[in-house]
Amino acid sequence: MKLGKKMQIGTASLALFVLGACASGPLSNREKGALIGGGVGAGSGALIGEAAAGAPGAGAAIGGAAGAIGGALVGDERDRQERYE
Repeated sequence: MKLGKKMQIGTASLALFVLGACASGPLSNREKGALIGGGVGAGSGALIGEAAAGAPGAGAAIGGAAGAIGGALVGDERDRQERYE
């Protein structure tokens, strides 16, 4: 059963990267940061959620959301710096 959950998490992370690659144009730093942060956050959150509470789905959701927000903020700052250089 645990292998199935890990496969679901891996599949969801892969889907994020595939969807990001299908964008019609080049991604901004904000978009890249949100995708990468969301993927890393979901994977980390699932591992932590499984170890701490036995709920990898909840951990993945919380970690993915937090990672996406953090990544978007960092990417947005990079976009701002590039505009003013």
